[in-house]
Amino acid sequence: MASISIPFQKLLQRGRELSLLGATGGLLGWDQETLLPPKSHGFRAEQSAQIAGIAHHLATTPEVGEWLSACENAKPAFDGPVAACLVRWRRDYNRATRIPVKLVEENERASGLARSVWARARKDNHFASFAPHLEKLLSYARQMADLWGYSEQPYDALLEGYEPGWTTLQIETLFAKLQPRLMDIAQKAFALPSMPSRKNLAGHYPRAGQEKFLQSLLPKIGFDLTAGRLDTSTHPFCSGLGPYDTRMTTRYDESDFMVSLYGVLHEAGHGLYDQGLPETEMGTPLGQAASLGIHESQSRLWENRVGRSHSFWKAWWPELIRAFPSLTRYSWEQGWLAANAVERSFIRVEADEVTYDLHILLRFQLETRLVSGDLKVCDLPAAWNELFQKLLGLEVPDDAKGCLQDIHWSLGGFGYFPTYTLGNLAGSQLWQAARQSLPELAVSLESRDYHPLLQWLRNSIHAHGRRYLAGDLIQRATGKPLDPQAHLSILEQKVKDLSA
Repeated sequence: MASISIPFQKLLQRGRELSLLGATGGLLGWDQETLLPPKSHGFRAEQSAQIAGIAHHLATTPEVGEWLSACENAKPAFDGPVAACLVRWRRDYNRATRIPVKLVEENERASGLARSVWARARKDNHFASFAPHLEKLLSYARQMADLWGYSEQPYDALLEGYEPGWTTLQIETLFAKLQPRLMDIAQKAFALPSMPSRKNLAGHYPRAGQEKFLQSLLPKIGFDLTAGRLDTSTHPFCSGLGPYDTRMTTRYDESDFMVSLYGVLHEAGHGLYDQGLPETEMGTPLGQAASLGIHESQSRLWENRVGRSHSFWKAWWPELIRAFPSLTRYSWEQGWLAANAVERSFIRVEADEVTYDLHILLRFQLETRLVSGDLKVCDLPAAWNELFQKLLGLEVPDDAKGCLQDIHWSLGGFGYFPTYTLGNLAGSQLWQAARQSLPELAVSLESRDYHPLLQWLRNSIHAHGRRYLAGDLIQRATGKPLDPQAHLSILEQKVKDLSA
């Protein structure tokens, strides 16, 4: 073992170096979305490109491949978690070495510039100003897909970066089965004679009161505010920069406190996962999230299964009334109804959970066409509006509420969107498994004791990092492969509850 311990130790050291560089790049990204002066975006793009280039160089130097080969050829062979690390490192190395440093830097620089242009374009409702940047990012995505290689279509190579083990065809097949079921459930909800609305609770909810309530909620569900923070951005997000540093953002609407409430619960789900990854494994795959779909399963579980439950609204209603005295004219049941209303809406991040996946199906269908070249960037707004009308029955009034609403394409995040629905499916399946494993879960949630649920997720998901592929991790945690039926059953039951 002495002869092979040195290359493995070198891999560990390099992994830690890359983790630190990744955290630095992440911090630059967080700052860009929260505090960066408007005129600084060009310089920030150069900084980010430099960091990305250095990291890519370190990840792809020939000695990394030599250290991997030495470990892989060792006798006796590594097993268990160490073997899993080597498998993941090999996959990452093979993928990274196909992309030249120059392309990584150019893509990072283009993304840094596109991000600020997108924010202005969305604010001004001016797609034409963002379109050239989208064209450039798509060209880089296609170049990288060609270099990575794929068996059927370039989107496969992009999807692999976010959800290893899935292909475009598998996603298409899954979504084709989901779409009619989701549309049927939504239509049943729309047809209810007295469907509640979030507008029923519309009022004046000062931002200061929202911030105070959220700061009291976060530690109660297990988020460590001494190892993280909550800020404001145009698009809510969470960045797990490393042990004891998790950055979340939300946005506020003083006429609807649920915008920030569910934005924070969602991002806190991501943050709890980041805070639950083994800190001793920093720099190794065992200290990283299994996939974006698994990450999303955590955020959607906390946002929807916990945050939209009867127990949540009943337990937190006194606190909400103290934060917002105008709520005294309502009951917690009315709050629950408003929080679970099913309504056609334009904005994905504010969509109810019954219609949410339809927003994702739309983006996936358009994104695959953009990457393949079947859909030209200049035709994107019209294609978006047409498909939105088909899936959600609304006429999109402008591009700010349409194809400009998400930040992902300005980041070059092609292949990302399907992970949201995969996360919804996994989150619902994990919820069912947790309820079966924790007979007293309902009682603990009613008393605002979230520790049993969080500990179950820590043991079942967080502690394993990337040791298992997402599908294998769900199989281990729930006893069966990923199955959309759990999620669909929950949605169907929700509509029944709303009609009662």
